[in-house]
Amino acid sequence: MEASQLTLFRNEFHTMILLFVILGLGCTSAPSREDARVIDAKVDAALARLKKDVKGADSLLRSASGMLVFPGVLQAAFWGGAEYGKGALRIGGVNVDYYNIAAASFGLQFGAQKKDIILLFMNDQVLQDFRNSSGWTAGVDGTVALVTVGAEGSINTTTLNEPILAFVVDQTGLMAGVSLEGSKITKLQRQVPRRVEKTRNHIETGMLVSPPALTWDNRISC
Repeated sequence: MEASQLTLFRNEFHTMILLFVILGLGCTSAPSREDARVIDAKVDAALARLKKDVKGADSLLRSASGMLVFPGVLQAAFWGGAEYGKGALRIGGVNVDYYNIAAASFGLQFGAQKKDIILLFMNDQVLQDFRNSSGWTAGVDGTVALVTVGAEGSINTTTLNEPILAFVVDQTGLMAGVSLEGSKITKLQRQVPRRVEKTRNHIETGMLVSPPALTWDNRISC
């Protein structure tokens, strides 16, 4: 095998490993307090950019029952591609939960880029259905309508009656011709405190124990 072919094979192999890790073994632990603050700040910045750059976006944001914001989602590709990012679900101006998003794509594609993905749940029912799901995939558990910009730079109104809307924004502005179908969104779960788990085991086995002082294990950030 020639050196150039070997290099291509290695790069493709590494990409497939990346896809396996992201989509199959991705971390679902809740972010630490410090990481949560970083995510919160990035969410604020992504929403501020959207309001500034896209005419009419502010009105849609105010109308939504909730919004799921993934700032700086990284997309990398070499023959096959993958994207991954972490974000927050914001309801009534408050970040109530944290999630990750992961997706894979296949075909001839090269390079890496970052983009903001913002999903708007336009009524209480679709928001509740999303929050009650154990794992949510765009195009399977809910149809996502991509918001685009019309000729005059304002939002195209043809999709605004859909229950779930999405903005995809990169450094050049609102992206068109992209799809979120197949993107898997997973809630980042808080770990059970170790002492609480021990107490639960003692109670289940009939052992009497004194109420413990609650202390959280260090949560994994990934």
